[in-house]
Amino acid sequence: MNKKITSILLVTSMAFSMTACGSDSQDESSKKTTAATTTAATTAETTGSETEPEAESVSADTESLMGFNMIENPDFSGEDFKWGTYFEGGAGELKVNSDGEMQFDVNALGSKEHSNQIFYDGFKLVEGAKYRMQFDIRASEEREVCYRIQINGGDYHAYNEEYISVKTEPVHFDTTFEMTETSDPAPRLCFNLGKFKESPDLGKHSVYIDNFDFQCVDETNKKQIKDTSVEKMILVDQIGYRPNDVKQAVLWGDGISRNPVVVNATTNVVVYNGSYDRMVQNSATGRLEALFDFSEVKEPGKYKIQSGGQESFEFEIKEDVYKDAFAASVKMLSLQRCGCELSKDLAGNYAHPACHTEKAKIYGTNKKINVSGGWHDAGDYGRYVVSGAKAATDLMLAYENNPESYNDNLGIPESGNKVPDLLDEARYEIEWLFKMQNKEGGVYHKVTCANFPGFVMPEEETDELIVCPVSSTATGDFAATMAIAARVYKQYDAEFAQKCLEAAEKSAEFLSRHGNFIGTKNPKDIVTGEYPDSKDHDERFWAYAELFRTTDDEKYDRLAQRTKPEGFGDLGWQGVAGYGAFAYLKSKSSGLYRTNIQEQFDKAVADIMDYASKGTNKVSVSHFNWGSNMGVANNAMLMLLHDNLSGTNDGQELAMAQLHYLFGNNGTAYCFFTGYGSLSPEQVHHRPSQAKGETVPGMLVGGPDQDLEDPFVASVCNGKPAALCYVDNAQSYSTNEVCVYWNSPLVYLLAYTNK
Repeated sequence: MNKKITSILLVTSMAFSMTACGSDSQDESSKKTTAATTTAATTAETTGSETEPEAESVSADTESLMGFNMIENPDFSGEDFKWGTYFEGGAGELKVNSDGEMQFDVNALGSKEHSNQIFYDGFKLVEGAKYRMQFDIRASEEREVCYRIQINGGDYHAYNEEYISVKTEPVHFDTTFEMTETSDPAPRLCFNLGKFKESPDLGKHSVYIDNFDFQCVDETNKKQIKDTSVEKMILVDQIGYRPNDVKQAVLWGDGISRNPVVVNATTNVVVYNGSYDRMVQNSATGRLEALFDFSEVKEPGKYKIQSGGQESFEFEIKEDVYKDAFAASVKMLSLQRCGCELSKDLAGNYAHPACHTEKAKIYGTNKKINVSGGWHDAGDYGRYVVSGAKAATDLMLAYENNPESYNDNLGIPESGNKVPDLLDEARYEIEWLFKMQNKEGGVYHKVTCANFPGFVMPEEETDELIVCPVSSTATGDFAATMAIAARVYKQYDAEFAQKCLEAAEKSAEFLSRHGNFIGTKNPKDIVTGEYPDSKDHDERFWAYAELFRTTDDEKYDRLAQRTKPEGFGDLGWQGVAGYGAFAYLKSKSSGLYRTNIQEQFDKAVADIMDYASKGTNKVSVSHFNWGSNMGVANNAMLMLLHDNLSGTNDGQELAMAQLHYLFGNNGTAYCFFTGYGSLSPEQVHHRPSQAKGETVPGMLVGGPDQDLEDPFVASVCNGKPAALCYVDNAQSYSTNEVCVYWNSPLVYLLAYTNK
């Protein structure tokens, strides 16, 4: 019998698809599993000759859909096994048994239909086509099962579903359906094997499935699949440039010509005739590209570039051209606030009552504590210490290193209180961090529910909040962040600054008493973002370095020198040695250890700058991983931190080139900052945006992920060059999600431009 179900299904557990703002069922938790760090590498570009670009491949929708089974290894006789599992309160084991059947052993039924779920990705559905699905199914105990072919994101609604009464003898399931919705290149086939209302409470049992046949049986009325990629052959910063900035556009394809020109967009008058130096082959984009420098154009106004019959997006030249973007990048953090009401006048369409205000249970105990406040981390509503500490630090350093960018009118709730808004916004997170410190000085790793919520507004996530155990990485990051706060808030609130210092020293003492690494792994029944780490040398170093800088107490210098940090080019949530090096070199340190840190820091920055200088768009990342845009923004921040230490502007030009990349001078032609530029992401993996059907402005999305770490991007971008592996679709959580700690280094960069 056919029955529609309304429950919102979540995605796979991070055990099956993980890597960077943490990945969850292949969404948020992925970005939270490995850091998006970047190191310099051999340049991806080499000198090339002027030849025609290669022709684009034929669109897949011209190929026949008929005549093949869309399920690989359908009878489980081969070695390939591409099925995965998702658990939400259930438990079980998936395998191929000795009879060649797929067998799922249900060890705990759970309380929901999707408490146990097995799934298959890697096929597509085309609008207007008709499909037939067949398989055999049986169980060791009679029960009900729900078969679904569903969208793998958003509300996870079904394109086709049926409830099946499964017997102990095999039942042959056979259904035909038409894809009536827009073509989906990455749907999901799944079976819900949890608790059904009509089913009895079952003990341990097994479900067996075999002999899949899933084929298109009629493509007569199939619709063309629209190619949503953009081929803009003149790439610019779509927000614009300051008058004295170095201004360079990338030309490719037909956009490469001998006479590129800059045109006033208002009068259509040519204001600059230029040329390009040479063409190079960029392996990251797979294109021949040329660099067009138009830095001589300084007159404020709106412009566009024309070349070879092509035209760029419009951009502006103005001294405060990034002013609005700066405010929006900070306000994004305000809109991520948890535990308080977001009023209509502040949040507009995204207004909501206070959320997540109930006490949270400390995992493994019956004790509950108040952990309200802080920022929702990303597209989900979890709050994580290591990522939040990084984000708060970026804002405090943005103020500390650019005090002339003081701004008390960015449109956040505290604007106008005579305290810089950067510090007001960071303080909202810091006040929450206090609540995550236990009485011994250890810091709990995170607070989330056991599972990611559906795509709802935050006040609609009402499952129990759980505080996960203390980790040494969270404790180190906490101590470092609080030590910075003790410095920067002193002139505005001395009492608060002292409270921060005491909290920092308490956590530093905890680290000294507990010299061994205290892990970060999720408890077995929690599947939200993990933010794992395998070492804490860099977190300890950062904590002691910041405390030494703040207090001048030499005991922290001695403690810092006992650590073994590495990765001094890192400003991520997992690798924080770059922050530690900056703090240590700004302190009153001296001697051989300082010299060693200085040399390593200098080399790390020099390597990144050397790599960036050789590319057409000057991008500083050599591998486009999950959260690659954070890597780009972090590298820009790192260059400016190095300038702050050296008292030079050596890194300014390349740091600004990273900003231009993020705002449109990249292979995809997207301005990766929502709501800005002519082409920006509109289908972001972000629950409030999806719940309201309108994208929050001012968010930096993750950007290209050449490792193709979600099913949607894997389907759409398979075979594409690394820098083009980006999709503006909410299902692509590995390229189109947002995070507070991706926005925060952008805030630093924009604060620098708004002096």
